[in-house]
Amino acid sequence: MKKKSFRWSDESEPHKHRTKTIIKEHPELRTLIGRNPYTFLVISLCVGVQIAAAYFLKDAAWYWIALAAYCIGAFACHTLFVCIHECAHNLIFKNKTANTWAGIFANLPTLLPSSVSFQKYHLKHHSFQGVEALDADMPFRWEAKLINNSTFGKAIWLLFYPIFQALRPFRLKEINLVDGWTAVNWLVQIAFTGAVIYFLGWKAVLYLVLSFFFSVGLHPLGARWVQEHFLTHGEQETKSYYGRLNGPNLNVGFHNEHHDFPSIPWNNLPKVKAIAGKHYEDLGYHTSYTRLLFEFLFDRELSVFSRTARINRGKIAAPKAKTLDATEPEVSVA
Repeated sequence: MKKKSFRWSDESEPHKHRTKTIIKEHPELRTLIGRNPYTFLVISLCVGVQIAAAYFLKDAAWYWIALAAYCIGAFACHTLFVCIHECAHNLIFKNKTANTWAGIFANLPTLLPSSVSFQKYHLKHHSFQGVEALDADMPFRWEAKLINNSTFGKAIWLLFYPIFQALRPFRLKEINLVDGWTAVNWLVQIAFTGAVIYFLGWKAVLYLVLSFFFSVGLHPLGARWVQEHFLTHGEQETKSYYGRLNGPNLNVGFHNEHHDFPSIPWNNLPKVKAIAGKHYEDLGYHTSYTRLLFEFLFDRELSVFSRTARINRGKIAAPKAKTLDATEPEVSVA
């Protein structure tokens, strides 16, 4: 059945209540809160891998470049995106500026200057999940209508996901996307890209561009965007992933655990589930990104509309959730 709207919820984002319940039962979870400076070593390794690969592929045939980008670069870039995510939560260094610089460094091989902007809007996603005017993770309505639920449309959506994602922050309220740090991010990125072109050539750039698009697009790793908040398990808004790719994912697959405790760094997220397992055992989850990728592409019941939207910023509301129809109010994104 073709969906024509997002699922509507009158409740606020679903994680705060569970967090309070869990921390009351397991106060020892507070000891997991902190920072992991070793994450910067992961950043350095992945940046080094991408620069080295770009160097070795600078004279290679395009098909070897594409294969390497799909099998190697996508994983390195995806890990870097997770590291940028850790920087946004200030989970690497105590100093916020140091985290900003670490994010800019991690941003280098992905070419698109996005680290500073991501730091600004990502925390809104946690506080106001599903509020379209504040949550850049929520698709546009026109985006969902354009893609529809066809296999081809969803494949195109995943392939060009970085473009859709880059457009969403401009609709957000209460966020100043452009400031001095944004300019620094752009200038550093332009200088890096210029250096790659000058010293390594355009084929090296092609490798980095393909790695970037595969890392968040039409690739098993791209199924992460479906896993996290698409309605694949009834009306449950957030799903975790407990599979082997939590290695390069730096445990970001533990997504319910992360939303419940966003101040806990990636290396401690499995411990959250181990300690408070009874609160997660009845929740739907995924174990295979490849299976989820094909499920999303070929299941006509799944579409870009398979998300929950709300306008409730946190005020307690009656437990009511249903699907938007022509009589329900539209969520303003102006």
